[in-house]
Amino acid sequence: MPRIEPFRALRYDPERVELSNVIAPPYDVVSREERGTLYDRDPHNAVRLELTRHVEEEADTDYSQVRTLLDKWRNSGVLQRDPAPAIYVLRQRFEAPDGSSLERDGFFASLRLEDYATRAVRPHERTLAGPKADRLRMMRATRANLSPIFLLYEDREQALAGILAAAFESPGVESASGVAGVTHSLAVLDDPAQIQQLSGFLADRAVVIADGHHRYETALAYRDEQRGKSTHAGESAPHESTLVYLANAFAPGTLLLPIHRVIKKGGAPAAETWSRCLPGWSSKEVPVAGAEAVRARLAECLAPLAGKPAFVADDGLGMLRLFWRDEPLDDRLMVRILEDEVIGNVFRLDTDAIRDGAVSFPKNAERAAAEVRAGEGCVALYINPVQPEDVFRVTAAGDVMPQKSTFYYPKIPTGLVFRMQEDA
Repeated sequence: MPRIEPFRALRYDPERVELSNVIAPPYDVVSREERGTLYDRDPHNAVRLELTRHVEEEADTDYSQVRTLLDKWRNSGVLQRDPAPAIYVLRQRFEAPDGSSLERDGFFASLRLEDYATRAVRPHERTLAGPKADRLRMMRATRANLSPIFLLYEDREQALAGILAAAFESPGVESASGVAGVTHSLAVLDDPAQIQQLSGFLADRAVVIADGHHRYETALAYRDEQRGKSTHAGESAPHESTLVYLANAFAPGTLLLPIHRVIKKGGAPAAETWSRCLPGWSSKEVPVAGAEAVRARLAECLAPLAGKPAFVADDGLGMLRLFWRDEPLDDRLMVRILEDEVIGNVFRLDTDAIRDGAVSFPKNAERAAAEVRAGEGCVALYINPVQPEDVFRVTAAGDVMPQKSTFYYPKIPTGLVFRMQEDA
């Protein structure tokens, strides 16, 4: 089962930088335009450690310049290594799409790497070779874990909540503002007894990768490379572990949002096409005033059908079409049903077509609605979010979910803590 340990983090010196100016979103969600904005925000912004300024430069770099930059920042004191190993507790306060205020507590730790075959760390989606090759070049050059892997654990009784909350009663809590108004507060937990409670709890249960599958598999590849270079390093070698962030999947503040679909090719199906291709489904039309009204309409018609096969189709012409079946969802997730029965049967798009760009995956209903109304797609398909129980059920069975099934919000920023391999 998972083995976590405290570590001596490399962190920004708050006397030299404003933390809000130097943290960055995870590298894989930073757009082409955002790169420049983040580069210009502060000469020490963490994006400079993760991405080249221009996308076109990535293929030709071995990231040696990142290691040079890391060393420069350390030598100047901008980055400092903490004096003793610790667990770092992160509290994120944010606003949910429905306007409610939420709070999620989780923590950074060093995790002993485990092959998927051990079932201690479980993936919920498949990965692509390209991103892993890029991140492996980065890890070879920097010998560092710059971005954490986001892991979920199961704690339905909130057994660890008190330990995490108590960390913020200690002095020295650092705070930063991130994207979309998310506030990040970081506390140091260095009490050996409390750390033992955390590690002991996790030692009895598997964890699921919520975000960072490519990073985790890159860490495994780097570990295996280093094992080949030194057969006497042992389990305590730095390359045997990696930086992770862990959160309780069943805590009130762990927000799992749906990822919608927009069909990019073809046209909107006629009513008879829907009926012919979806036998056994009920449907009705729901008027909507415009893109800004879609979210409210979805709350009215989709939310009450949670736990049943249901989706909403939107062709941007003023009417939403709600589809549902009255039986409960079976072992197949709604995202799988949508892929097989709707995208496959109605739009005749297979997995290869989806992978080649025939479908986009907006992370909010407003964006999906806007794409259709701007002529960037023919139909938006809205669904309810996957539930935490589904994530753990599917991964426990050794299965993975369809592409773009889950969106845990908010993301974990880069720059709060780094883990250097040679310092571990």
